[in-house]
Amino acid sequence: MADMSCAGTIDAVRAAAFRIPTDQSEADGTLAWTSTVLVVVHVHAGNNRGLGVTYGHSSVVAVIEELLAPAISHRDCLDIAGCWDAMQRAVRNIGRSGIASCAISALDLALWDLKGQILSVSLARLLGCCRESVPVYGSGGFTSYSDVKLCEQLGHWAHEGGCRFVKMKIGSEPGRDPKRAEAARRAIGECQLFVDANGAFSVQQALRFAGKTRDLDIRWFEEPVSSDDVRGLNAVRSRAPAGMDIAAGEYIFTLDDARGLLSSDAVDVLQADVTRCGGISGFLKVAALAEANHIDLSAHCAPSMHRHVACAVSRLRHVEWFHDHVRIEQMLFDGAPILKDGMMTPDLARPGHGLAFKAADAARYQVSGEALT
Repeated sequence: MADMSCAGTIDAVRAAAFRIPTDQSEADGTLAWTSTVLVVVHVHAGNNRGLGVTYGHSSVVAVIEELLAPAISHRDCLDIAGCWDAMQRAVRNIGRSGIASCAISALDLALWDLKGQILSVSLARLLGCCRESVPVYGSGGFTSYSDVKLCEQLGHWAHEGGCRFVKMKIGSEPGRDPKRAEAARRAIGECQLFVDANGAFSVQQALRFAGKTRDLDIRWFEEPVSSDDVRGLNAVRSRAPAGMDIAAGEYIFTLDDARGLLSSDAVDVLQADVTRCGGISGFLKVAALAEANHIDLSAHCAPSMHRHVACAVSRLRHVEWFHDHVRIEQMLFDGAPILKDGMMTPDLARPGHGLAFKAADAARYQVSGEALT
């Protein structure tokens, strides 16, 4: 048995940001982009090192270096709850949401990985498994894609990847969306079709789309209106076709954000992102709140960071197999998850997340922070 009293204190925190170009231009209902910023964090304690990740903006690195690293340095590396509280206090004057919460998430993920490394146990074992594998849904289908590319990508996940669910973006050109969804439905066969407007619609626009596509059996309508508009989400949910779940929550940064969506009866399925909502510590709090409200949880993006914790959440429905993040994680991390029969499975033989960052491969993309090895 590992001697936890000898684990040691946190003696170094290092972070770096990397801007990785997309494989082609991408867009959703409210935004277009040509690159994705990955932030990687290492937390050191003696000869052990934990790995954490978030996605967003390179300014996360400054928050880590200037506010969070001093808050947790020299603390017991196994006191994750104490570190989490210290980080929350450290960002009080800049606000807990957004960039600050992403920074906290990356460090919390690194601390959990560090604990797994010290105890020589996978995070799934450490957290406690209620399942061996996690269903995923293929996610991409960007509004910038041609119909051919849309059908090719979604069809691949449905037929070759074995996914039971796939998701496409809508909202850039609302007049074209029903035809795009119809093409996607033909391409995926019996697979369930999800759509994501990224908050692009008004309530009436969202209901119009839902009505025009009723025959396509769309099972999931994500952010039909802005997640900030809880009354609007409730209005869409109350009038959507039977069998169409309304989902939101990818921008949950605090437990209060989750409580606001749940208390307003705004969603059928709550989403949360472990790289935004406070890491594993925050994700487990959101999961408990969802369970207390008898609502399923779905994990947003970053499959490498969700692979283990998803096995520990009883009401977790699935994890988003997001094209950009899957591509980056398989490029830059040894041990990144792979898709098999629509599922991903944690490697219980590898401690922590079971990942190793390929620093040499990532070096050409680095835009800020320290050199990571």
